[in-house]
Amino acid sequence: MPIQQKAYMMLGRPVGISLTDGTGVSGILCSVHGGSIYVIEYLYHTQFATKHYTFNQVRDILPFPHCPQPQPPIPHPQPLY
Repeated sequence: MPIQQKAYMMLGRPVGISLTDGTGVSGILCSVHGGSIYVIEYLYHTQFATKHYTFNQVRDILPFPHCPQPQPPIPHPQPLY
């Protein structure tokens, strides 16, 4: 599937973005405009930044997986003494 199509399908979702230089970024995909994607990324403390990446910088866009559901603890029988 073309990167542009994936980007439109994942608007507003948390994504991981693999870049062509071998690095990656993550954040919420906010917009697709003018041949670029715009992603809000966490910087530190209370700061976020919207950054943009052109489609020729992007190798792939992947949705974040769902969190695994916690499993209830397995009860261990108590000794009868």
